[in-house]
Amino acid sequence: MLLENEQATLDVGRKLGAKLRMGDKLALTGTLGAGKTTLARGILEGLGYGDEVPSPTFAIVQQYEPPETRIPVAHVDLYRIEDQEEIPELGLEEALEFGAMIVEWPDRMPDSFWHDALRIELEITGDGNRRLTWTAGDAWKDRWPLT
Repeated sequence: MLLENEQATLDVGRKLGAKLRMGDKLALTGTLGAGKTTLARGILEGLGYGDEVPSPTFAIVQQYEPPETRIPVAHVDLYRIEDQEEIPELGLEEALEFGAMIVEWPDRMPDSFWHDALRIELEITGDGNRRLTWTAGDAWKDRWPLT
């Protein structure tokens, strides 16, 4: 899928957010500046969130809860995680029990964690657009790709 501008990235995110369910895992990969946080902002807007969505780079985990969002969701940025042994301290398994999770830099976690996730990769193309590619786990078979 080719995303020609920031608005297109937000639009895809909004559609995806409308389809998000409890227990869903979204893994967002791509280089710095590829649009991971922009896509996450769109997803949160699709869940009903209307305020500014900061990058969770420094907080690592940013929680969003009803009534601001349709379901609870954790927006996670693992960029600063250097050792996988730090991950259990973040409480991500508990977050999935009660909501969904959007994770930037998911390669910091074991690959087995993502077996049923929607994995999205954003790549900056030569003309400045973004190319979105994906791998969808079984949990997404009726919801992805978006229509």
